[in-house]
Amino acid sequence: MPARIVEVREGVLKKNDLLARELRERFAEAGLAVVNLVSSPGSGKTALLERTLAGLAGRLRAGALVGDLATDNDARRLAASGAPVRQITTGTVCHLDAEMVGRALAGWNLTELDLLFIENVGNLVCPSSYDLGETLRAVLFSVTEGEDKPLKYPTIYNSADLAVITKIDLAEAVGFDRAAAREAVDRVRPGLEILETSARTGEGMDAWIERLAGLAGREVRHPAAGRATA
Repeated sequence: MPARIVEVREGVLKKNDLLARELRERFAEAGLAVVNLVSSPGSGKTALLERTLAGLAGRLRAGALVGDLATDNDARRLAASGAPVRQITTGTVCHLDAEMVGRALAGWNLTELDLLFIENVGNLVCPSSYDLGETLRAVLFSVTEGEDKPLKYPTIYNSADLAVITKIDLAEAVGFDRAAAREAVDRVRPGLEILETSARTGEGMDAWIERLAGLAGREVRHPAAGRATA
């Protein structure tokens, strides 16, 4: 039985890789940069993306695909920014795959976008194996989850292009050790780029926006997401 399970898994991943390659070619033809956001539940993915979409309005054309096991709550929150948003409801599936993304993009003119965000299902295990044709994979973890998150889930960090520490405004309140967190990331993936952000106060959002603008080959001339207020 174990051998059969391995064969099935290899077949599933091979199919996904082929579909992801087609997506990547489609994105490239449209001149579209795609960001796959991965995290555990409660890390603040939606809050970060909500503020990001609002900050990008009028500067970069951005849209989002939102993956959830159930409900379209997050998609409705993000749509309030005015950006085009589509929901992918996975049911019992704990990750998005290339086929789901391809179906969700049906009829969407991707040349009308500079950036497409894919908010993956809240999970740090399964998404690590599934290429979605993305330009950049960002793994998020919040200060409330602890500094050792990268050590517990090394595979997703090894497959990521960027680590984003969220809810940094709560660092002092929860006793979060920035140096320890960065050391944990570096132990798993030496040299991985790390950004610290707060969707609530705006801390770090300018750097995040600039990173996204560079990915899309655009220049943001003004602060895109605001700064912390007193």
